[in-house]
Amino acid sequence: MDCEMVENCDWAGRWNHIRKFLERGGPFTHPDFEPSSETLDFLQETCKILVIGAGGLGCELLKDLALMGFRNIHVIDMDIIDVSNLNRQFLFRPKDIGKSKAEVAATFINCRVPGCRVTPHFKKIQDFDELFYRQFHIVVSGLDNIVARRWINGMLISLLSFEHGVMDQSSIIPLVDGGTEGFKGNARVILPGLTACIECTLDLYPPQINYPLCTIAHTPRLPEHCIEYVKILLWPKEKPFGDDVIIDGDDPNHLQWIYEKSVARAAEFNISGINYRLTQGVVKHIIPAVASTNAVIAASIATEVFKLSTSCCCPLSNYMVFNDTEGIYTYTFEAEKKENCIACSQKPHSLVFDKNDKFQQVIDYLTTDPAYQMKSPGITTTFEGRNRTLYMPTVPSIEEKTRRNLKKTLSELGLRNGQELVVADVTTPNSLIFQLNFKMQ
Repeated sequence: MDCEMVENCDWAGRWNHIRKFLERGGPFTHPDFEPSSETLDFLQETCKILVIGAGGLGCELLKDLALMGFRNIHVIDMDIIDVSNLNRQFLFRPKDIGKSKAEVAATFINCRVPGCRVTPHFKKIQDFDELFYRQFHIVVSGLDNIVARRWINGMLISLLSFEHGVMDQSSIIPLVDGGTEGFKGNARVILPGLTACIECTLDLYPPQINYPLCTIAHTPRLPEHCIEYVKILLWPKEKPFGDDVIIDGDDPNHLQWIYEKSVARAAEFNISGINYRLTQGVVKHIIPAVASTNAVIAASIATEVFKLSTSCCCPLSNYMVFNDTEGIYTYTFEAEKKENCIACSQKPHSLVFDKNDKFQQVIDYLTTDPAYQMKSPGITTTFEGRNRTLYMPTVPSIEEKTRRNLKKTLSELGLRNGQELVVADVTTPNSLIFQLNFKMQ
């Protein structure tokens, strides 16, 4: 898109609709709100917003925030634009296919909304450190996966500062989070350290669908089973594009090969219903998306960002669900903090096992227990002042050396009652400390 920067972008009456909220009081204003023209100046010139995700929800969020007057916006997205995005991610055009979502979205908003300065980051959220996140007043999440939500939740909690055990509330960076699936959606406001965080309500998220390997390999019943068979078993066996080539869900050649092999697999078991779109959905774990649901949830999120940044109204407390499958239904409730939350409670967690239990059971517990739901936990501990890695799955060379520990008992590993275990996982930016307690004999 060709655009020209507008020198004087605040024409007469442009922000009248915003001034009505910020320059006069009312029955629904926040108790601490003071009507002032300076509030709009803060919103436009000082307030710094980070939007994570430039997909279906992210496009709506960037548009809403820019039109509400926020001018200093950063957006992070590691994905590139695919043809399947164009039906609802309206900041993108056919010529943008294959380009960075963050960069294209930023360029579009900067051109279309005079005065707005969106800074794109074509990276993962894990590529940035504490200094980067500390610069923002509010973080807005339009993510499509739970792992990334848990990571940014952990990062914002790690930015909290305490003095003599009392939290410095000026260190709080609010997280406004939202998600959609089909005709359902939710929006929530998280004040790290004060209100329920992502980990406090981990059980509210739907379980991730995993198909048993034995079903995929021997008794497929669904079209998805056939696609998973090709993806998990056939691809590494046949290596259609070379020995070291992994599946790229954005490569049409990869998807076409998986689609054709899946159709052949389905024909063997008289299974119907496989098409290219379904293949793409299974390979890329695509969640069904409806543009109107994205618009509703993004509007709710943007409204909360506006309320938090200006104090013109009390923010959501603290969780809203939306459903328009049959009619329109919304419900708001206050999610409660867990006293022993793994992320925000500041309390050490206990792992209770028998000393004769296998170390593999500890790993299984951390990955399957609803309170933790870790993905690939690595565990280290300290013996006589020296660090020792018990298991580290993310580094192949270390994983190979520590794999034998999984079959050993806790006593064989030399672990003692009360020993501290340091656990690292992709769901959190910081290591978690657990205390190992043996069951009484």
